[in-house]
Amino acid sequence: MSILLSVEGAIGQGILWGIMALGVYITFRLLDFADLTVDGSFATGGAVSAILIVSGVDPVLSLFAALLAGAASGAVTGFLNTICKIPAILAGILTQIGLYSINLMIMGKSNLPLLNTKTIFSNVSDVIHLPRSISKWISTNNLTVLLIGIVLAVVVIGILYWFFGTEIGSAIRATGNNEHMVRANGISTKKTIMVALMLSNALNAFSGALVAQQQGYADVKMGIGAIVMALASIVLGEVLFGRKGGFARRLTSIVIGSIAYRIIVAIVLQLGLSADNLKLFTAILVGIALSIPIMMENSKQKARYKKLTAEVDAIEEAFHADH
Repeated sequence: MSILLSVEGAIGQGILWGIMALGVYITFRLLDFADLTVDGSFATGGAVSAILIVSGVDPVLSLFAALLAGAASGAVTGFLNTICKIPAILAGILTQIGLYSINLMIMGKSNLPLLNTKTIFSNVSDVIHLPRSISKWISTNNLTVLLIGIVLAVVVIGILYWFFGTEIGSAIRATGNNEHMVRANGISTKKTIMVALMLSNALNAFSGALVAQQQGYADVKMGIGAIVMALASIVLGEVLFGRKGGFARRLTSIVIGSIAYRIIVAIVLQLGLSADNLKLFTAILVGIALSIPIMMENSKQKARYKKLTAEVDAIEEAFHADH
C-alpha cells in the first residue's frame, strides 16, 4: 500500500515537474541552447509565489507573477548571450548564481513555509469530497494534484503547440536547426533566442510556483538539480515514444517521461535507496537513457551495413556465375 501511495503522489508531482521539463525542451531541443538558468528560475517561481501568498495575494495570481519573474530571468540570460556575447552555458550559470541571492532577498530567508495559507491545491481540495469506496485507493490531496496538473499540462501543451506554429515560433525552431540560414533570411536570431529563453524560464518558474504550493513551502535550494531532472524526463519520453511523430505527441511524451521518472524514483526509494544517493541515481539514469538511442541507432546502422554487404556479395556471385 505504501508503494501505491508513493506512485500516486509521484504521478501528480511528475505532471507538475513535467511543465518545467517542457520549458527545458524549448531550449535543449528546439533552440539547441544549453541554458542552465533553470536551477535558478525554478526556485524564483517558488519564491515569488510563496511570498505573495504569505502576503495575502490570491494563489492563482501568484502563479502569473511567477511566470513574469521567470520570463525576466530568461531575458537576463538572453541579454548576456545576445548583447554581451557571453557563451550560452556561461550566461546561464551567471544568471543562475545571481538568482540565488535574489531568491533569498525575495523570501527574506532560505525557507518560507506556507503554513495556514490557502494555495490553489487547498482551494480545490476543499470542494472535493471523495466517497469512502474511492478514498481507499487515492487520497484527496493526490487527486487534487493530479486534476490540477492534468488541466494545466493540457493548457500549456496547447499553448506551446499553437505558439510554435506561428511565425515567431517557427523562427525559433529554425534558429535551433540552422542559425546562419535564419539570419540569411533576414530574421533576427537575437530576437528568437530572447523570446525562447523568456518562454522557457517562464514555464520553469511556473512549475516552481506549482511545486512550492503543492509541497507547502519554498526553498532557495529547491531548484538544485532541476536541469538534470528535466533532461531525464525529456530523454525518457523520447525513449518511450521516439523522436518521430507530431509536435503535440513530442510535447506530451515529455510530461509522460517526467511521470515515468518520478515513478521510478518513488519505487527505488521505497525499495531502500537512500535519499542521499538520489542525485547519483538520477545521473546514472540519465546517462543510460541518453546512451540507449545512440546504441540502438548504431545497431541499426550495423544491421543495414550487413544487409547491404550481403546483397552486394549475392550480386557478385550471380555475376561470376553468369560469366
